[in-house]
Formats: sequence, C-alpha cells, structure tokens
Amino acid sequence: MVSGRLSVDNTVAYVVITNLFSIMLVLDKGVFSVGSDEVSVMEGDSVTLYTGVQTIQQEDIKWYFNDTRIAQINGDLNKSCTDVQCNKGTERFRDRLKLDHQTGSLTITNITNTHSGLYEVKIISSRISGNIFSVSVHGAVSAAEIDEVTKNKGESVTFDPPVARKPNDVMMWYFNGILIAEISGDPNKTCTDVQCEDGDERFRDRLKLDNQTGSLTIMNIRNTHSGEYKLQINIINSSFSITRVKRFNLAVIGGG
Repeated sequence: MVSGRLSVDNTVAYVVITNLFSIMLVLDKGVFSVGSDEVSVMEGDSVTLYTGVQTIQQEDIKWYFNDTRIAQINGDLNKSCTDVQCNKGTERFRDRLKLDHQTGSLTITNITNTHSGLYEVKIISSRISGNIFSVSVHGAVSAAEIDEVTKNKGESVTFDPPVARKPNDVMMWYFNGILIAEISGDPNKTCTDVQCEDGDERFRDRLKLDNQTGSLTIMNIRNTHSGEYKLQINIINSSFSITRVKRFNLAVIGGG
C-alpha cells in the first residue's frame, strides 16, 4: 500500500513539475503581455489608440471592441479590414474607423456614447502582446455647432478654448480653413499670423495668443475678419491622443 501511494505521489509531482516547466518556457519566450489605459473623451471628439509599433511589416495587428473584431492589418494590405469589412455586425463604426498603415494605430472619428467600452489590440509577431483601452464617452456640445459672435469694427474679440490647456496639448487656430495661430509644448512651433505656414496678412500685428490657456485675441478688428474660426485641440498621451474641435462664427458690423 505504501509503495503504491508513493508511485501515485511521484506521478503527480512529475506532472506538476512538467507543467510548471512548460509555463516557464512560455513566459521566457514572452508569448503574451498586456497593459491597460483609461480614456475619457467628449462626444464628437476623435480618438487615436496607439499600438506602440513602428512598422507593421512583421506584425499581425487585430483590434476588438467588446470582444468583437473591428479592424485588422498586417504586411499584406489585401488582408486589412475595418468595421463592416471585418464583421457584418459592426455597423456602429461605419465610416468612423481609420487604420494607420505604418503603425496599425486605430482612430475613431466623431465618437458617440455608443462607442463607450473596451478596446483591445493584439499584436502577433515573434511574441503576442497587446493593450486594453477602456473608453468612456461623455455628452458635449456637438463639434458641428458654432458659437455666434458679433462685434463692432475697431473692437477686440477673444475666443476661449472649451477646456483648460495642458503643457503637452497642441492648439491650432484656423480662419476659414487657413492656419493663423498654433501653440504647443515646443516654443519653436508656436506661431501667429504670418509666422505660421499659412499665415494671412490681414491679421498682421492683430493676433495675441495666450501661452497658458491657448485663448486667441484679435485686436482692432475689421470687416475682413468676419468668418469662421476653428480651434483644433490635440490632447496627447503616450498611448493615445484625443482631437477636439470648437468653432466660432464672427460677424463684424459697422464701417464699409
């Protein structure tokens, strides 16, 4: 009886040791690792979720939303897909998903409350790695809505960002689609009017950019300053970025 018991115990011990050794081999090869991030966005924002990959030549990248595949990309672009191309049941993302063909990063544009949930990326190469993003979408004024502002000729007007600016945020101001001011964490990339690549002479010596808040002030305004002003805010994080848009429509009255 003792001999039989020892035989059974030895068999169990062998199985346990063998399984532990197999697990150690798997971990040593780095088969799987995963991180997680909390992402909070406003309705109407665009959000980009990063993979951390520099090039996808050796990787097969798959994106999932609440366990449903919504995007896939690898070195063979013929095997790439997004939303309904991957699964017929992913209509909620139609025309909203964009894959970066270099890194596999996923951008969701014009996000809504129905897009709240868990996004998981699986990166398969010599090892399997990935990340999980918990995305929460909160209600906000639609990015398509415009604040109407009326001013008299010769007055000054200040446009304020909808959120407090953080040091790494990039804020770009446009007038009728022309870049007229930009501010970022890099002072060398800060510019106003003709300093910007698309600078407009009509704003020379009239623009003032607040380096702390990102607010834009136009002094001594003229009728030629009437039009749409758009603020694009890029909120940058190490594993994701958020793009937020705010619009103002300025009408200058008085004078010719």
